[in-house]
Amino acid sequence: MIIKILGTGCPKCKALQASVEWVVKELWLDASVQKIEDMSEIMQYDIMATPALIVDEEVIFSGSIPQLEKIKKILSHKKLSKDFLDWSCCK
Repeated sequence: MIIKILGTGCPKCKALQASVEWVVKELWLDASVQKIEDMSEIMQYDIMATPALIVDEEVIFSGSIPQLEKIKKILSHKKLSKDFLDWSCCK
């Protein structure tokens, strides 16, 4: 799983990054967390505000920091979906 935090380095962006990194460790996820601060790269995603959370190139949310439990739920669901696809006969 590739997780990207889009933001210019503001306190909200840093808080989202810290929350995501905590959840990745808490759930023992096989994930890479990347912080994207370059505006030209951020503009490649269809978002109106930062911070934004991107998981495997899918925009999950932008413009706010969800509660920790919501981040856990989102990343758990993404992991379960990926695990299912990895084991399914219909790859």
